[in-house]
Amino acid sequence: MAIADKLVLQRQHHLKWRSFDKLELVLMIICGVLCFGFSLSVTADIVTRTIGHPWLWLQEVTSTLFIYAIFIGAAVATRRNDHLYLTAISEALHGTPRLIVEIVIRLVVLGVAFCLIWFGYLNYLRGFGSFRLPSGTPIASLYAAIPVAGVLIALFTIEQLVNGIRNGFDHPEPPEDDLPIPPVDAGAQRSARP
Repeated sequence: MAIADKLVLQRQHHLKWRSFDKLELVLMIICGVLCFGFSLSVTADIVTRTIGHPWLWLQEVTSTLFIYAIFIGAAVATRRNDHLYLTAISEALHGTPRLIVEIVIRLVVLGVAFCLIWFGYLNYLRGFGSFRLPSGTPIASLYAAIPVAGVLIALFTIEQLVNGIRNGFDHPEPPEDDLPIPPVDAGAQRSARP
């Protein structure tokens, strides 16, 4: 099984376009790199502070990696239906009521995405007036993640809306392959002892 098959979730694939699978794969890899970089920079920050020679710029790196991981992760989670999605209500329904609830939920998510795009862009523009210390980088470099995530969330929500209306939201998922755990025979171990 290739790495792409493990990272691109096949659950609810009737709501997804195959052309976006590569985008999901790239975003998942980016999230992994960001989380690894975040962990590495926190560790380096702790070590440098412990030895008495702190690198102050590590806090900037840590916050940047953390913020980008959150917003890109929110976009990926939207495509995977793991975030910004109320499954308990919709999965309890079938037919027309489910269709209505699924559409309303995704319209709410789409509204949130448009707020992220609009207000995130406004914050991005205002961020050129404030600077991060010690590097002096405009804080807009952090705010750029907000509208980008909004665009991705809107894109994935529209994908789900179109495919859900076209194919239906109510598709039973195949059972996941759970490997059985073999029982341990405790009696055989006791008889082997002298």
